[in-house]
Amino acid sequence: MSLVTSHSPHGQPSLRTVQVLGGGSVASSAHVRSLTAGLVARGVRVTVCAPVEAERAYDFTGVGADHVHVPRSSDPASVAALRAACTDADLVHAHGLHASFRTALALGGRRTPLVVTWHNRAHAEGARAHLLRMLERRAVRAATLVLGTTSDLVDRARRSGARDARLAAIALPGRRPALDPEDPDRLPPKILAELGALGRPLLLAVGSLDRHRGYDTLLDASRAWCRLEPAPLVLIAGEGPLRAELQRRIDAEELPVRLLGRRDDVGELLAVADLALLTSRWESRSVLVQEALHARVPLVATRVGGVPELVGDAAELVPYGDPYALADTVVRLLGDPARREELAEKGVRQAASWPTEDETVAQVLSVYDELTQPRPLS
Repeated sequence: MSLVTSHSPHGQPSLRTVQVLGGGSVASSAHVRSLTAGLVARGVRVTVCAPVEAERAYDFTGVGADHVHVPRSSDPASVAALRAACTDADLVHAHGLHASFRTALALGGRRTPLVVTWHNRAHAEGARAHLLRMLERRAVRAATLVLGTTSDLVDRARRSGARDARLAAIALPGRRPALDPEDPDRLPPKILAELGALGRPLLLAVGSLDRHRGYDTLLDASRAWCRLEPAPLVLIAGEGPLRAELQRRIDAEELPVRLLGRRDDVGELLAVADLALLTSRWESRSVLVQEALHARVPLVATRVGGVPELVGDAAELVPYGDPYALADTVVRLLGDPARREELAEKGVRQAASWPTEDETVAQVLSVYDELTQPRPLS
């Protein structure tokens, strides 16, 4: 029996859900905010358990949720705070591996339905990779249902012992309107001048400077572009532990690459890019991929994870870790305006096939309804 006493706009007792977010990637944090706004608008009571930094960045309370500060740590105090926040919840929804593991610990033997969404795959090597696999198994086996943002994540959850695993509808929240390529202000000279890109092709990669992003392959490939006239400039927007190592290579080899650090103007950078590049070892629903297709920017990406499923035939796909294939594809596209325009058109059509935010909320509500219905006594 639910202890909830508030009511939905339709006069029925409202569902109380707890959304649990760990450190949270940009994609998962934005998704939780979008989902929270949609649920609240439909009469669902939502508590978001997340670090206070996530609340400052995404303002969950601004869309009608209650926020409870729960640090990313799995120490006993954090688990106890999460357990208290989940008291009397009708359903708990955890996003990401660390959040789902902590939630499984917090719920213990409670019969509260637990939904886990896997937005991405954790990356690690050696002993840490083994630990992550153990966390995955513990989390998915505790879940009533696992939602994966890509088919291979759904398959991975099933192999890890999930009782029920399904493909999730995930929208790209808060997307900027597509830029008009005929707009003369689309290519602001000031931005191009600041980037040192006046009169030369611009190639954009976005993502943390971590090993799994494949930036070593990108630097290898950039050598081939030096022979073009004018030589393209590669911009990498992101920050991370490999910055010093990558910068040393760029300087020593005089590569046409600039590390921009963390940026909040990726939309504007895409507006001036000739190509978008994704060189990762694995991705699910890459934000860069989605933004590039929406913005009519031709994309070259590695054929990994959920990327082929996401882009269909609207991008050029290359093997991971192959600088020659990457370099050849980029050179070919830069010399073929007709193919770039074809990819731009296909990208817009492919983006139109992706779930909307309303469709994402509707699927989640359907799942919540299914899992919270009283079950007949056997």
